[in-house]
Amino acid sequence: MMNHTGKKPHRCAVCDKGYSRVGYLKLHMMNHTGEKPHHCVVCEKRFIQLGHLKRHMLIHTGEKPHRCNVCEKRFNNVGHLKRHMLIHTGEKPHRCNVCKKGFRQAGYLKTHMLIHTGEKPHRCNVCEKRFNNVGHLKRHMLIHTGDKPHRCDVCEKRFCRAGYLKTHMLVHTGEKPHRCEVCEKRFSNVGNLNAHILIHTGDKLHRCNICNKSFRQRVGVKMHMRIHTNEKPHQCNVCNKRFRQGVHLKSHMITHTVEKLYPCNVCEQKFSRMAVLKRHMLTHIKEKPHQCNACGKRFGLNGSVKRHMLTHTNEKTHGCDTCEKSV
Repeated sequence: MMNHTGKKPHRCAVCDKGYSRVGYLKLHMMNHTGEKPHHCVVCEKRFIQLGHLKRHMLIHTGEKPHRCNVCEKRFNNVGHLKRHMLIHTGEKPHRCNVCKKGFRQAGYLKTHMLIHTGEKPHRCNVCEKRFNNVGHLKRHMLIHTGDKPHRCDVCEKRFCRAGYLKTHMLVHTGEKPHRCEVCEKRFSNVGNLNAHILIHTGDKLHRCNICNKSFRQRVGVKMHMRIHTNEKPHQCNVCNKRFRQGVHLKSHMITHTVEKLYPCNVCEQKFSRMAVLKRHMLTHIKEKPHQCNACGKRFGLNGSVKRHMLTHTNEKTHGCDTCEKSV
């Protein structure tokens, strides 16, 4: 009857938690003593309760007795099936009392709450970086170990995350399941779609905290910050010249190979980069698409109009390190 009345007369002497039955209290006490009397004969993993061991044994047998009656997916644990069913029902019973966001599992809500508290209890023992989610820490550790356990069966390229491999496989299948509702353009990756959508909305949510320049993507801010820090992590292994972005190093490497793959179809002059060819083409068509919004003068290159604008602002961007004179 104690279960119906709600009384919990059996109390833990360590943490004061109450239980309706003495058997439940005995099981709970094992959390404090560390006792795990039930062990798996296959992998030696130990458990407090026999029921937990029985569920664990299904991992070794491969048995999945619990089946979803919607999509036929099977599970070895009835709890996993119940959580899975929430995907079909759309139910999110666990709600954040700060931002009202809903979650299917209490564990997801618990992890989410760390965003509001700012707590990051999981620490990398290599670089001291902290995380609010143990899964994020595990993924981060792959940076230090260099481990890439997920391999593509087609090209044998390896990835540190299963999700990265899944996205990569779309390159081979040609599948682009994510569609822009504005222009119908399709993408293999939802992240690329989200970045593309910002072109239509014009939103630039990520701002440099030094010069307030805005960017559509967080990576844009990251690349931009290297202008302020003068960080150039990409180095040429031939001449040791350094670059802020990997793509700039890739373009630079062509100068060492002297390979000119891009010919002009007007004068047959060849160029090592497509961007240089495009600038060259402006000399043939005399097109000047870039206009100064101060005096109306037009230029063939965007860089030319930026340099020209300095004549209006009288800004001097290049300073001498020796005498501090600016030009």
